[in-house]
Amino acid sequence: MSLEYKRNTLAVADYKKSLTIYRDILGFSVNYIKQSDSDSYSYPVFNIPSEATTTFVALDSPTQERTFALTEIKGAQLPKQLGIRTSVSVIKVEDLHYTISQIQALGLETLDMIEDSTDGVTYIEQAFIDYDGHLILLFEITN
Repeated sequence: MSLEYKRNTLAVADYKKSLTIYRDILGFSVNYIKQSDSDSYSYPVFNIPSEATTTFVALDSPTQERTFALTEIKGAQLPKQLGIRTSVSVIKVEDLHYTISQIQALGLETLDMIEDSTDGVTYIEQAFIDYDGHLILLFEITN
């Protein structure tokens, strides 16, 4: 059996604003931006009302094409992400301290940084909440 992970997609209110995080700070590059058709599978997947419009932004990591994406939803309010968080995107970065300082300069909420190790690999990690309430965990391997 072959298993391949295609991508993580986040629903966002403003893809241009979100690109200040995912492209400008984290280093994803834009593969393409496309206004979604009214029969796009994004509507049932994200439970988007038919009167809303969506734009799909496919992002490449340095090692994989279209590994991350944003689906901008206009004409419907995104729900607030309150209470227990039900998912997290985990992304490796080269310089966590610098990256978090850039995230904090945007005024975004960050959690405390921790150091941990698993199977002989030591790393530091820190999470932040993006503009739309998504939890993003960044980590850097330190050994």
